[in-house]
Amino acid sequence: MVTRADPHIGLLHRGTEKLIEYKTYMQALPYLDRLDYVSMMTQEHTFSLAIEEIGNIKIPKKAKYIRVLFLEITRILNHLLAVGCHALDVGAMTPFMWAFEEREKLMEFYERVSGARMHAAYIRPGGVSMDIPLGLVEDIYSFCDQFRSRLNEIEEMLTDSRIWKERLIGVGIVSAKNAIELGFSGVMLRGSGVSWDLRKSQSYEIYSKLNFSIPVGNFGDCYDRYLIRIEEMRQSLILIEQCLSLLPEGSSKTINEKVSSPSRLDMKNSMEAIISHFKISTEGIILPFGETYISTEAPKGEFSVYLISNNTGIPYRCKIKSPGFNHLQSLNEMVTGSMIADVVTIIGTQDIVFGEIDR
Repeated sequence: MVTRADPHIGLLHRGTEKLIEYKTYMQALPYLDRLDYVSMMTQEHTFSLAIEEIGNIKIPKKAKYIRVLFLEITRILNHLLAVGCHALDVGAMTPFMWAFEEREKLMEFYERVSGARMHAAYIRPGGVSMDIPLGLVEDIYSFCDQFRSRLNEIEEMLTDSRIWKERLIGVGIVSAKNAIELGFSGVMLRGSGVSWDLRKSQSYEIYSKLNFSIPVGNFGDCYDRYLIRIEEMRQSLILIEQCLSLLPEGSSKTINEKVSSPSRLDMKNSMEAIISHFKISTEGIILPFGETYISTEAPKGEFSVYLISNNTGIPYRCKIKSPGFNHLQSLNEMVTGSMIADVVTIIGTQDIVFGEIDR
């Protein structure tokens, strides 16, 4: 039996927040990809939102739809790894293999828009770095069709499995009251029966225009959290299909040349465009004096950026709040009194990535 659990963190600490104070805003953006390296675009998105808030930067409608499309692709990427690795930790290998096969297809979508499988730096202040290439919309549609049957297969293997249920039901129970006091968010909070999702309660981008449901648990145990992740993937598919069908025409990034570089065509014909490109490449985006705190519903919970600017091209201060930190600090409360074998199940259901915890 476990009498006490004491997590030791810091092995992956790289001083990200301090490093950002010595980089331009665009140079700082790729650092965000490397925090939770399973949910890459959601973090660069939060940082971009903070920059846009201080700089009062308006982005085109098409860019908002593309952002939400890839935020939901990222949510599926995250939950596939969470469920697959959790199943592997508990003893089921097949769902892990299936999950990684599907993740490869999603990584290909990342690569086709950004050139990188993981650290995309695709969502940027002012929109996204480039438009969706030809043929990608049709391929994402095809993925959605076949992925539903793959999700059903994963559920067939796990959801009604006697061994899976015995290992998860009644393990790592957290009441709604305790979940709020421990600072839980995301799946960990909703698993305890609290219907809280920033996409609904404090809507950003175009989430308020889209139809989707927020799955909520009843008992606050590991099994509830597993079921919520499965259902969230289904809801993400619904959101992805809505984004694809409603995708408007137009530019995918702002035409404000103090925020995004002018096109190559403009630079061949305009001296002013060359000057704008030079200033953006050397000085970066200049933000006025200001501060903001932006929170978004990342796959693991509420991911937040507190940003202070000082009328230069370099952030004065950037503080990052990661959801995993709050979840890990609850480990003692969640595992005390359980068997050592249950610790594996509980850590798996917390869906922890140390890149964001240590920073």
